Amino acid sequence: MSLEILVNVAPGETRVAQVENASLQEVYLQRDSRRGVAGNIYMGRVQRVLPGMQAAFIEIGLARTAFLHASDIVRQHGEDTIEAPGIQQLLADGDNVLVQVVKEPIGSKGARLTTELSIPSRFLVLMPHNEQVAVSARIEDTDERERLIEVVTRLKTQMEMPGGFIVRTVGEGAEPHALAADMRFLARLWESINEQARTAQPATLVHGDLPLVTRMIRDLLSPAVERIRIDDAEAWQETVDFARRFVPEMVERIERYTGAAPIFDLFGVEDEIERALQSTVPLKSGGSLVIEQTEAMTTVDVNTAGFVGSRNLDETILRTNLEAAQTLARQLRLRNLGGLIIVDFIDMTLEADRQQVLRMLEKALAQDSARSTIYPISPLGLVEMTRKRTRDSLEHQLCETCPSCGGRGSVKTPETVCHEIFRDILRSARQFEAREILLLASPDVVAVLLDEQAEALAELSATIDRPIRLQAESLYQQANFDVVLM
Repeated sequence: MSLEILVNVAPGETRVAQVENASLQEVYLQRDSRRGVAGNIYMGRVQRVLPGMQAAFIEIGLARTAFLHASDIVRQHGEDTIEAPGIQQLLADGDNVLVQVVKEPIGSKGARLTTELSIPSRFLVLMPHNEQVAVSARIEDTDERERLIEVVTRLKTQMEMPGGFIVRTVGEGAEPHALAADMRFLARLWESINEQARTAQPATLVHGDLPLVTRMIRDLLSPAVERIRIDDAEAWQETVDFARRFVPEMVERIERYTGAAPIFDLFGVEDEIERALQSTVPLKSGGSLVIEQTEAMTTVDVNTAGFVGSRNLDETILRTNLEAAQTLARQLRLRNLGGLIIVDFIDMTLEADRQQVLRMLEKALAQDSARSTIYPISPLGLVEMTRKRTRDSLEHQLCETCPSCGGRGSVKTPETVCHEIFRDILRSARQFEAREILLLASPDVVAVLLDEQAEALAELSATIDRPIRLQAESLYQQANFDVVLM
């Protein structure tokens, strides 16, 4: 497996692309005008407690108030009651509370918060309010899991470290001295956060996560990464300095990119991002995926399109569905689609084929850092799945609602607009006196009025007994028009 990380730094925007076997897998984006807040720690102030929802709205200084559920509030040490206390016993309006953002604001929803703070480093995550030692589920080797738990537990006791620790996936194979260095760093950082929290004003940032480039190096860098190429001298130097401190063995793999072509032209990254904003994804076999993102869920439809196979229909359908499962897993990562996802694979008559497609989908999603849950194929032939959503999708980050269709995904045809115009002219002529009617409309609509609808327009003019003058306005959208009484 060939794995590279490409970093593009431009004024006001930084992008990181993860490329595997010359194929774009994930894109991370940070803009100065809208920096991410996940992982940030704030001194929040309780704005409103909602007993019916067992939650509270917390002011942390963002555009929208954030949301804190009772289940995300740390219980007091030593509390052993079976029944969890209600939100009213935990918080009151006006209280100050130290919170961390676990989910970015998405759409109209504010950020999701927790008081169970987690502070990551290279190999470990410090949980200041939890004494447990655990290992990432993505480290599957039983012997290695036991070794890591033993080493971290022993170091925690010897160094008298507060809190609990989770060994991250990149911690697999880490030596004790490296884990100890991480623990010392996290202890110093937590002490600094505590000190700042004691004097922090409500609704202010106490501790911010790392900038995108160094954060991606921390989270994505592993022995599997062959090299990191960065097209900005300052960002390259900062990354090298960060790597020397935490992963000195990887410094030689960090390169300053000075090629003539833009760095995202390598491996066709720029084109891949553009295609990821389209709803239709072509398959090599000739079939396609149609991906539609809505507020409630994401739907995926698998089509055979031009692929007819070489043997029989069942084989054609199975091959298309297997390819679709692999492509879908990559598209979910690339587009960062989360929440409820409904996949309509092509109907399969054999149970063995259905199970093979599900196994392929599970295998393809195994490398995804976001946790997914896949359910069996329903009686209607649909696969329901969920994927953890922690930030906006690529489309929501790069696009906005179409001003012409208002987000419906379609616009009225020129013919439809013509008939609306006829009704509006007739209504206005009956209500008001005028010598003539001036119609302002888009060039496409005016062209239809002068061609296919010319007879209808003449008939309308005779009906209202007034001339109708047309004026094409290039700045008008197709559905826009104005009827002016002269």
